[in-house]
Amino acid sequence: MNGWIRQFHRWMAVFFTVTVVVTVVALAQKDPIVWVSYVPLLPLALLFFTGLYLFALPYLVKRRRARA
Repeated sequence: MNGWIRQFHRWMAVFFTVTVVVTVVALAQKDPIVWVSYVPLLPLALLFFTGLYLFALPYLVKRRRARA
């Protein structure tokens, strides 16, 4: 499961980068579409939660080993 989350986090980072580039290009147009600026928020939220999990993982493992 941890490997899957780590791989998902990596792919979300790539997807987030692509959405940011697309957003910058879309907003640089003569008549920008404002709602495009919200597109990177979903991958950013997923990155946040998976990143929190990956950050806390060593501490959770350490706590489990201390109990055992």
